[in-house]
Amino acid sequence: MIRGCGVARPKPWEVDDELWAVIEPLLPKVERRTRHPGRKRRPDRLVFQGILFVPHTGVAWEHLPQELGFGSGMTCWRRLAEWTEAGVWPRLHEVLLAELRGANALDFSRAAVDGSHIRALKGGAKTGRSPVDRGRTGSKHHLITGATGIPLAATLTGGNRNDVTEVIPLLRAVPPVRGKRGRPRRRPDVVLGDRSYDHDKYRRLVRDLGVRPLIARRRTEHGSGLGAQRRVVERAFAHLHWFRRLRIRWEIRDDIHEALLTLGCALICWRRLKVSR
Repeated sequence: MIRGCGVARPKPWEVDDELWAVIEPLLPKVERRTRHPGRKRRPDRLVFQGILFVPHTGVAWEHLPQELGFGSGMTCWRRLAEWTEAGVWPRLHEVLLAELRGANALDFSRAAVDGSHIRALKGGAKTGRSPVDRGRTGSKHHLITGATGIPLAATLTGGNRNDVTEVIPLLRAVPPVRGKRGRPRRRPDVVLGDRSYDHDKYRRLVRDLGVRPLIARRRTEHGSGLGAQRRVVERAFAHLHWFRRLRIRWEIRDDIHEALLTLGCALICWRRLKVSR
């Protein structure tokens, strides 16, 4: 209970009517068979809350509490895999980015990129020996944000992947963002990067996409001022890794971990949208 007002604080995995109105149209419709229908399918809203419970708490799928009514952990995992295959999470992220742009809360004047290592305790695709974790198996999250720190796209690679190799995939992963009249916006005006992105080849590739690279150079004095502008992507990583299931990679399947990564970006967008309204 919240002291002084007697109102119960909503759990972070609870889905209110407003959020569900955004998500429900994106989910694939499954018609129940008329002959031999089998067990009735668990309601999508409850299952989605069960899916949210896992990244928020970090609990293993098989330990999902049955008393909360979400269904079994395997039911939630299968529905997550089903919706991942149907492309639900990128569409959800794109819809929320459009809402943010329509509310004048999304700034494309510049973007910032960065990468963050995580451990991958069970291995799987898109893992590698991490140079910052004594060569242990790990993965890497790569993130691009708008000028105010709103996640525009995220990618997953092995822990041994160099940051600079992902700057082009990140820029290409930004969806066409609607929300205003005219053409959808997809590219920022400028992209900011630290010294790990210092490579003239990739500067040329960034310019070829119509984006101006503003990247710190190695072996130069600090004090360029980029740090203050790039802080937004570091803050976005802090928000993203607040989801416990994203701090350590437990999923062997890379598409499932990427689904949780994109879902985390979408949830951050939803929170920013509620504040901007």
